[in-house]
Amino acid sequence: MKKLLILLVILLVYLQLNLWFGDDGLQEVWRLHKDVERQSQENSELRERNEALDAEVLDLQQGLEAIEEHAREDLGMIKEGETFYQVVE
Repeated sequence: MKKLLILLVILLVYLQLNLWFGDDGLQEVWRLHKDVERQSQENSELRERNEALDAEVLDLQQGLEAIEEHAREDLGMIKEGETFYQVVE
């Protein structure tokens, strides 16, 4: 009976060590949870970026206002009759 009890205690210690410090132990599970959380955050940010790009593409396909805005901001274009001022610091 005493040998069985010692064997069970040794088995319990072995299983606990594997649970806490083994390759597939709790530390690995916690690390994987953090990785999943980080990836979910990144996916959310990329999803928002994609939605903004989709809206911009739709704007460009449907109206001239978005094209005019891009021409003014990116290319520095002005309309006929407007005056261009350049501020140099």
